[in-house]
Amino acid sequence: MSLFTVFSFIIGTVVLIFGADIMVRGAARIAASSGLSPVVIGLTVVAFGTSAPELAVSIGAASRGTSDLALGNVVGSNIANILLVLGLSAVVGSGLIVAFRIVRIDVPIMIGASGAVVVLGLDGSLGHIDGALFVLALAAYLYRTVSSAKSSPNDNNEHSIEDEYQEGLAADLAGAHPLWQSISLVIAGITMLIVGAQLLVTAATDLATALGASELLIGLTVVAVGTSLPEIATSIVAAAKGQRDLAVGNAVGSNLFNILAVLGLTSLITPISVSNTALGFDLPFMLAVAVACLPIFVNGFVIKRWEGFVFVAYYAAYLVWLGLDASSAAIHDEFSTAMLAFVVPLTAVTLVVIGLRGSREIASNNS
Repeated sequence: MSLFTVFSFIIGTVVLIFGADIMVRGAARIAASSGLSPVVIGLTVVAFGTSAPELAVSIGAASRGTSDLALGNVVGSNIANILLVLGLSAVVGSGLIVAFRIVRIDVPIMIGASGAVVVLGLDGSLGHIDGALFVLALAAYLYRTVSSAKSSPNDNNEHSIEDEYQEGLAADLAGAHPLWQSISLVIAGITMLIVGAQLLVTAATDLATALGASELLIGLTVVAVGTSLPEIATSIVAAAKGQRDLAVGNAVGSNLFNILAVLGLTSLITPISVSNTALGFDLPFMLAVAVACLPIFVNGFVIKRWEGFVFVAYYAAYLVWLGLDASSAAIHDEFSTAMLAFVVPLTAVTLVVIGLRGSREIASNNS
């Protein structure tokens, strides 16, 4: 592995992140000039912008014939967003607040979208029709989200989402900005995304070859964490500043966009192959992580600090499993047996208990 490969990977990741930020700033200004409210801008432009690195990398990887990298990028990012991003945010923020809307709408949609990837991938690929279904689902989700935000902007259950986006976008929406300047920011941001994605995909492919690892593994780990850096930074900073519900919305919303927008648009352009390895473990694990969110979120509509530690521990265990599987280590079978025989059943029982307790509390509060 050459120093140039490592340098290209780092530069590609940095360019991707800054490109997404610049594009969002320009797009937010253009949208504001058209009279859209901050909440609408936040739920559309900003939400899509945080998934722009994953989109650029996945399209670039799929177009180069490295579909495993494209799929691994999305699956790995979604797993990292829940276990790593929310886990670290809960630890830093002494717990996280979960908005009622997220439990009632966004998490069930995230579970359904994750399950759809598994089902549609059973034939070994995500084709043009699958991509069209994802994009249509995205359009329906955006329409409902924006409509509900505009019809009930002061709903307390939404945890003042408009105020949070107003604060987050204040610097970009304040004052008058020349249209040419905003358009230039968008063009510059898109250019940086394209260049950064090419550097990152090329470096990741070389990295996989040099280490003897599969493109799927590189996509699930190194590339996934790299493209999730905007979500990691945003959620942890939001939690540290006390905006503990915004951190949850950012992670869950990013997962939805990763599946519906990134996989949808990428497979519309070029089909994505789904390997037996992904079907056998990684996709079901992504679905299991999404399902696990529901009982934890329902339990008092908070993610406690100790639950954050558990999330991070599970992500560490997941990385260990991937590493052992890739190296074909003898301890891999014993590690898998321990997970299946002890950790998974214990976790399932805990989630059921937490979910039932949370449901009873909600029922008692409503009665």
